[in-house]
Formats: sequence, C-alpha cells, structure tokens
Amino acid sequence: MSTTLFKEFQFEAAHHLPNVPAGHKCGRLHGHSFLVRLEITGEVDAHTGWVMDFAELKAAFKPVYNRLDHYYLNDIPGLENPTSEVLAKWIWDQMKPQLPLLSAVMIKETCTAGCVYRG
Repeated sequence: MSTTLFKEFQFEAAHHLPNVPAGHKCGRLHGHSFLVRLEITGEVDAHTGWVMDFAELKAAFKPVYNRLDHYYLNDIPGLENPTSEVLAKWIWDQMKPQLPLLSAVMIKETCTAGCVYRG
C-alpha cells in the first residue's frame, strides 16, 4: 500500500529578491513566516503500520531548519536569490540524500502563495 505522508514546519526569515525589476516590492528587505511541507511517499510497513516515523522526519529536517529559522536567506550559499521556487529546490537538495522517499517539498510564503517542488 503506497502512501504519502507529510509533516509541516514553520520558520521565520528575512530576504529580498535581487533580480526583480526596479521598484518591485520584493526587491526590498522583508520577512515571511514560511511554511515548509515535506512529503514522503512509500510502502506502508506491515509491522509498524507507517511509511516513516514522524519523529525521524522531524529529526532529519532539524539541521536544515536551524540554518533557515531567523536568518537572512540571501546570506545562505545557494539562496542568493531566495524565491519560493529556489528555496523549495534548495531544501530538496539538502534533504533528498537523507530521505530517499522524499517526494515533494512545498513552500508557502504567505497564507495564499507558494509552490511545490517534486524533484
């Protein structure tokens, strides 16, 4: 039985987008309460009844979370242009080696705007 599970994380960070047209509001320094949703897809283990322990997923994300929360994203290597799309792929690249079952990274930068990266 293939199943997708997810865990969501929230972090606060500041950024600006250096490649937007002059005068664009996102070119100015600003912050977001980002929401990250990691999705894991795999077979449900007959013994445990789950694809993965949520505690393991949380522990795997902790080092990445610690690099992002309350930081200026533009200062992080690979996030010099920290759009939601770039951030989603960056998180994917950080997490996929430890989470081979990772199937999607969702980023929401506001309540109504975000993106999904599926590798």
